[in-house]
Parts: sequence; C-alpha cells; structure tokens
Amino acid sequence: MEVKIGIQHVGREIVIQSAETAEAVADVVTKAMNGGAELRLSDEKGNLLIVPVNTLGYVEIGAAETRRVGFGAV
Repeated sequence: MEVKIGIQHVGREIVIQSAETAEAVADVVTKAMNGGAELRLSDEKGNLLIVPVNTLGYVEIGAAETRRVGFGAV
C-alpha cells in the first residue's frame, strides 16, 4: 500500500510502499502522534523512514492494491 507523508514547510511529500496493513500503519502513526518523538515506518524493501513528529503535516494511507494481470492491466 502507498503511504504519503507531508512535511511542514516542504513542498514535496514523502511516498513509500509499505507491506503493512492500513490498520497497522494507522496504529503506528497514532502512537507517534500521541507522545512519541518520531514516526518510524519501513517500506517493502526493508528501508527505515524516521520523521520527527513535530514536523508532520499529514499522513495519507492508501488502500491496498491488487495486482492486475493480463493485457488490460494498465
């Protein structure tokens, strides 16, 4: 699933592909926002992303994508 993170005073957003469920990502974000100092997420390749909570603008959690197969998959 795609997770977009907006940072305050930065024009571009951070986009990662996460192997976690939407509920798991939402729980991590909620715990970080309620008393944590940083948001820690890992992507599908195992890379770790650490963002200070006080700089977060927004976190957008996309729906899980199903892979399409065939000639109509565009």
